[in-house]
Amino acid sequence: QVQLVESGGGLVQAGGSLRLSCAASGSIISFNAMGWFRQAQGKQRELVARATSGGTTDYAESVSGRFTISRDNAKSTVFLQMNSLQADDTAVYYCFARTVRGSYYWGQGTQVTVSS
Repeated sequence: QVQLVESGGGLVQAGGSLRLSCAASGSIISFNAMGWFRQAQGKQRELVARATSGGTTDYAESVSGRFTISRDNAKSTVFLQMNSLQADDTAVYYCFARTVRGSYYWGQGTQVTVSS
């Protein structure tokens, strides 16, 4: 059973930066995609960023140019560097991993709060 453990959330002022980490209990090589969703209070969960095993990345339009996703296969960890944070980025961020069979694993979520 794979477990994903997130860290790095917190409170930051608008314009600041945070780096989220998502550590998998096993190797992430078998995952064809890993990334982050977020869910703000009263809103639907939305995809923030995704990195495939082939090396491609894609981002939500709202974070493009500000957020960067990266994978460290040796450490079984995925990172989300978030710069120029805005109040609208406030949400619970969930790490996910997708297997080649299409199954998903989820982290427990980490709160990011941006004060304006």
